[in-house]
Amino acid sequence: MRFFKILVLLLTLFLAACGEEIETNMSEEVSDFEFTTQDTETLSNDDLKGKWWVADFVFTNCTTVCPPMTSNMAHLQQKMKENNLDAQLVSFSVDPERDTPEALKEYAQNFQADLSNWTFLTGYDFQTIKEFSIKSFKSLLKKPPEGSDQVTHGTSFFLINPEGKVIKQYNGTQSEEMQKIADDLKVVLD
Repeated sequence: MRFFKILVLLLTLFLAACGEEIETNMSEEVSDFEFTTQDTETLSNDDLKGKWWVADFVFTNCTTVCPPMTSNMAHLQQKMKENNLDAQLVSFSVDPERDTPEALKEYAQNFQADLSNWTFLTGYDFQTIKEFSIKSFKSLLKKPPEGSDQVTHGTSFFLINPEGKVIKQYNGTQSEEMQKIADDLKVVLD
């Protein structure tokens, strides 16, 4: 009888582990989009269907939060490579007038971004990216104040599932959050 109880307990633990999921803190549908990449190609949410992806919002002449955010995304990309995690990284520019595909490509190179799974997007007007950021990601976005060229934007990274739903938000300025994202990707990609 004792053997049977132990067997049932082990079987229950095994089955529970198989259904392991990550803890989520968001549930937002990503609006339809088709934007221009750093290589002057297009990327749409349809291209990302069926894939896990991580998104953020940055701009190339940012003097405050974007350099550490982009450095953290590069660190995340390295962790993904080390752990053989197949996911996409997408950085949306919040300064599309300045951030041409060429500017984004140079910015990516400055952070040694591997563009095989990390795409930088532009090719829209400010109002479009503002509405997209707020509606799809619940992320603040404001034009620069008078006399400044610094856009106000959120600093989160977002995990999007293969169905195109934002399911989790992370602090993009904290380097230790990159391990949390990698750990979550290990769970969902397993």
